[in-house]
Amino acid sequence: MSDFTGKRIVIAGGAGGIGVETARALIGQGAHVLVVDSDQERLDRAQTTLGKVQLGFFRSDLDTPEACAAALDAAGAPAFALIHLAGVYEKDTLNEADHGVWDRAIAANLTSAYDMAVAFSTRFARTGNPRDPARIVLTSSIAYRRGSTFSAAYAAAKGGIVGLTRSLSRTLAPDILVNAVAPGTIETRMSQAGLAQNGEEIRRQIPIGRIGQPAEVATVIRFLCSTDSSYVTGQTIDIDGGMTNA
Repeated sequence: MSDFTGKRIVIAGGAGGIGVETARALIGQGAHVLVVDSDQERLDRAQTTLGKVQLGFFRSDLDTPEACAAALDAAGAPAFALIHLAGVYEKDTLNEADHGVWDRAIAANLTSAYDMAVAFSTRFARTGNPRDPARIVLTSSIAYRRGSTFSAAYAAAKGGIVGLTRSLSRTLAPDILVNAVAPGTIETRMSQAGLAQNGEEIRRQIPIGRIGQPAEVATVIRFLCSTDSSYVTGQTIDIDGGMTNA
């Protein structure tokens, strides 16, 4: 298992369930983590949950290129890794009189990831080890593979993350490895409403037979930031209990 001692890692959208568990997994191996989120209350809860975090917590909407650059600069020095978990999900009823759901989905899930990656591409820490270059980990979703009812905007944004990952992995090689994770149904705030309404039906679609936990996504992200993934780039890894193969 890799050691992250002294490495600075920025987690955008890091105050949610997956973000907190990712921070915990990395801090446990010596990383200096900056948790960035748009929601101050969630940041406060994350701080209570995680306790003392080297580098700390930073509130930002990540809604402009300048804001994304400022969030990375808040780490105090070039970061070894950027993990982008920021995003929103809203039901998309295809209302031709309201373009807001589409605009927010693309802005929060895709444009923010692009702007953060672009800013990171000029601010990353060089390790000097060709087998341990800097890392970017973006967040897609199995929604882009399967589609889902009333989720057109969200699925399109998450599909865009896959294309972004593949392109960046070529553009930024060999200095930065770029990969993505595509979680399935994970027990977080985002999934609460759907699980409350259709939990049993969702479970029947998962070969493993249960809902995923945030820590099970966090450990895959940790792998993608570690020396164990030194020959992996341009990939999107499903973390879905086998749902996309069911």
